[in-house]
Amino acid sequence: MFSDRMQKSHLYSVFFAPRGFERMAELGMQIAQQYLSPFDKLIGIIGQAGSGKSMLIKGMFPGLELTNDDDGVNIRPLPLLEVLDTDEEDTSFYSAHTYHLDIHFEGAFTQRHELAEAILKAVARGKRVIVEHFDLIYPLLNQNADLLIGIGEEVIITRPTLFGPEPADIAEIVFKSMPFRRMIHSAEDLCEYVMRKYGLTEGFQHSDVRHGFIFSFQKKPELAVSLDVIEQDVNDLIKADISISFHDELHIRIGEELWLCHGPRMHVRSAGEIKHFILNKEYLTEPSTGRYLLVGTVGEAGSQKLSDLNKIG
Repeated sequence: MFSDRMQKSHLYSVFFAPRGFERMAELGMQIAQQYLSPFDKLIGIIGQAGSGKSMLIKGMFPGLELTNDDDGVNIRPLPLLEVLDTDEEDTSFYSAHTYHLDIHFEGAFTQRHELAEAILKAVARGKRVIVEHFDLIYPLLNQNADLLIGIGEEVIITRPTLFGPEPADIAEIVFKSMPFRRMIHSAEDLCEYVMRKYGLTEGFQHSDVRHGFIFSFQKKPELAVSLDVIEQDVNDLIKADISISFHDELHIRIGEELWLCHGPRMHVRSAGEIKHFILNKEYLTEPSTGRYLLVGTVGEAGSQKLSDLNKIG
């Protein structure tokens, strides 16, 4: 946990937005340990549908019941709205301390001005409120979040002050980068899909690089073809615009084939949306671990030197 002094001087931090439920939940745990203060009452989360907001929240607040879960759809009225029904603070043992709501989801049931009123009243009573799609309710609150988190290709953690950043600023950044995250994830699965067909049998770790992905192997894979052929086959699938569709919470379909995926909502609709896929033509060796790394990129990142991919600025 940061000290109070470190919290007050914290401007922002940036992490790669992982693809997959477990990795996103683990990042949520890390964010809670490093950036969450016991005195934070209003937590704002910004990101498009499928970006991993709910899983990040589950990692930050284990056991918290999310009101937009499939299992929570029938929980009515929204627990947060109960604070509007009483003029006195409920300090009983069974009163909720932490509330969650999804502004986009709740907008189908409740007027936003009522949601804003309930949020402010709960915060004034010392409750903690976690708000998904915080950018949609902020104009009615006139109060920024104590901790603001945006999820796009990267996860941005910031502690707003009088001088910003505004939720709209974070939204602009993360919404703009989301297409890259979808392209990267789809290219990542297509690359593994092709490599499996050419004899890849061992498991490997997934990691991230800006506008790209990393496969990390304990030993160099023995494939029936070169990496040039792997890249060409992936680009052939992209050129053919093969469909990539959600099947269930653990699978997608690549064309008609069922494929295991731990982030099935984070994909392009078809492979043709992936732009400029490039696979590095040699395995890199990570000095600290001796593992073999295979790097793939999308967009203009492929024209950069590998050493510049994560260059700041």
